[in-house]
Amino acid sequence: MTRDHGPRIKDAALYETLRKEGQSPEKAARIANAKANGTLTHNATHLENRTKAALLAEARKIGIKGRSRMDKAALIDAIRHHG
Repeated sequence: MTRDHGPRIKDAALYETLRKEGQSPEKAARIANAKANGTLTHNATHLENRTKAALLAEARKIGIKGRSRMDKAALIDAIRHHG
C-alpha cells in the first residue's frame, strides 16, 4: 500500500518506486506529477546523440560543477545522476 503524500504528489505509487530507485524527492515528484498530468514526454534526444557543446549547456543549466574538465562520457554520467 502506498503512503499518502498529500495533494502535492499526484501519483504516490510511482513516486515511491522512483524514491526506492534512488531519485531525489524533488525529481521523483516532478516525474510522478508529470506522468499523472499526462505531460511526461519521451521525445528528448538520447544523451549519447548530443554534441559535447549541447551536453555542456545542459550541465551548466542544471548546475553541475567541474563540467568544463569533463569529457563527453563524464558529462553524460553527471547529467544522468544529477539530482
